[in-house]
Amino acid sequence: MQGAGRRLHLAPVIAVVALLAVPGGGGAEGGTGGTGTPADAASGLLVLYCLARVVRGGARPLTRTAAVVLGLPVLGVSLAAITSNDPAASLPGVARYVQIFVLVPGAVLLLVRDRGDFTVLARTLVALALFQGGVGVVQYLTGTGASYMGEDIRAVGTFGPTDVMGMATVVAFGLVVAVGLALGGPAGRARTAALVCAALLVVPLVLSFSRGAWIATVLACAVQLVVAGVRRAALVGLAVGALAVVLVGGLGVGSAMVKERVASITQVTAAPDRSVTDRYTMWAAAAGMWREDPLTGVGLKGFPQYRDGHASLALSSGSDTAGAGRAFLRQPLLSPHNMYLLVLSEQGLLGVLALTGSWFALLAGAARRLRRGGECALVAVGLLGWQLIDFVYADIGGPSTVLTAVVLGLAAWSALSPDAPGAQGAAVPAPRRAGGVRGDVREVGPARAGGRRAGHA
Repeated sequence: MQGAGRRLHLAPVIAVVALLAVPGGGGAEGGTGGTGTPADAASGLLVLYCLARVVRGGARPLTRTAAVVLGLPVLGVSLAAITSNDPAASLPGVARYVQIFVLVPGAVLLLVRDRGDFTVLARTLVALALFQGGVGVVQYLTGTGASYMGEDIRAVGTFGPTDVMGMATVVAFGLVVAVGLALGGPAGRARTAALVCAALLVVPLVLSFSRGAWIATVLACAVQLVVAGVRRAALVGLAVGALAVVLVGGLGVGSAMVKERVASITQVTAAPDRSVTDRYTMWAAAAGMWREDPLTGVGLKGFPQYRDGHASLALSSGSDTAGAGRAFLRQPLLSPHNMYLLVLSEQGLLGVLALTGSWFALLAGAARRLRRGGECALVAVGLLGWQLIDFVYADIGGPSTVLTAVVLGLAAWSALSPDAPGAQGAAVPAPRRAGGVRGDVREVGPARAGGRRAGHA
């Protein structure tokens, strides 16, 4: 009970994650859409709760480095809104970007105090992934999922057919977290449980039929494995290959459709399907908008307005969605489904440099702490790597977007907090001694007279 009481300050963050299990709501509007869900409302309360703690003096303020890194996106967003042809229409976009990339990550960074807090939130992500993945597997087995190739078998969890990337994102986050906890944590039941969770989450990820999520997950986990050790990476690679053979080849889990979906990844020029053609057309349209306003873009939420003026006739009128308890709906294409091109077209070069500069600063900070950061740094690098890769195929539309903000907050703590494992002067785990006893030691940091450790900027 005492241990649970020590983590009560994490309740607002856990509530945000847990509310993503609530069915329906939000849709999957491109770009900055998808607000108004219970999880979004909880994220607002999270920010207010954290602000109250700071004002009352119960929480430390951000370090100078953290404030600069997390505050960078505000520059590009504000400039794009000011220079927009319709500043009033850009205001919802300003609020969404600040929510996802500044306020919620900053609140999570301030609330996480130590390795234990980080692990609790990481396990919460895995629990959500197992729930959503379980719903998705049932949808596939019972034919109650989203429509895919004429059958209602696509696993989408509680997000519905209008946000087919929702469950895939949640499951992929959980899988990456589980791999990081397994590779960086101590041997024992916790590692075994993490490995089991990772193996279980492979199934719903496959059944999501999301090519972008597959690619991002494979690459992110490969980076985690290589960092943890080449030999271990080879062994795990063989185990994953064997699991894939059993699932797809032996048990026939979506075998024909999975093979077709995997093959379509390489068919991007010779015989692309309709979704690939639409995506390339929208990418070209985004690039055309950027060339029109290279420094500040066409303005936040301006992509739908300028799309038809820059897209070729190859672009279809929208994508078909159905199944998972929803009627047929023709969903408009409101974004290029590429975060980098969306920001480039709407915020210009200044905006994309500010936003990606913040992300890569977090990635560099987490990577620097890999040697002594244990599972926290491995999880952070894996999550950031996954998100940066997935942003090539997706943007921040949809109810699951708020989870991206939580993930960025966890990564920010691992990369920027002076209390995170691997930081100068932070507590790091000592090697396990004979008899299974494990002690804690501190790195030797800069000291003042009298042996007191110097503070951090």
